[in-house]
Amino acid sequence: MPTPRRSQDDKLKAFRKVCKQLGLKLTHQRLQILDVVASARHHPSAEEVFERVRTGMPTVSFDTVYRTLALFERHGLVARVSHLDDRTRYDPNLGPHYHLVCTQCRRIWDFDWPALGQLEAPHDTEGWGRIEGRYLELRGICQQCLRKQEEGFTV
Repeated sequence: MPTPRRSQDDKLKAFRKVCKQLGLKLTHQRLQILDVVASARHHPSAEEVFERVRTGMPTVSFDTVYRTLALFERHGLVARVSHLDDRTRYDPNLGPHYHLVCTQCRRIWDFDWPALGQLEAPHDTEGWGRIEGRYLELRGICQQCLRKQEEGFTV
C-alpha cells in the first residue's frame, strides 16, 4: 500500500520554515521547483522538474532547476533516489519509507513497512561502522504496465 503523503500546504509551510532558519531566500523559482517535486507522485528527475516548471515559467533554465534541487538536497528538503536508468530522482518524502520500482515504466512509489524498520541490523554488520539509514527497493511490474502487456501493448 503506498505511503500517505503530506499535504502540499504542510510541505510548503515546512519549506518556508527551513528556508527562514537557513537564511535562504524564498524566490518564486524555488517555490515553483519545490511545488513540482512535492506534488509529483513518482519521484521526478531534474529533467522532468525542469519541463514542468518551464510550462509556467518559460525563462527558467535547466541549470537553475538543477542547482536548486542540489540546494534542497544539501539542506534536507528532498532526498536523492538512485534509479534504474541512472537518472537521479528526487523524493520529497523524508520520513521512513521504502520504494516500489516498476522495471517497465520506471516509476517509483513509496510504501511503508513498519516491521522492517524495527528489525536489528544483521550480526554480520557489527564492527563495520555506523549504520545511518535503511533503504529498500522492491522491483517488479506495476498494474498499469501489466494491463498494457495483457492488452498486447509493449511498454
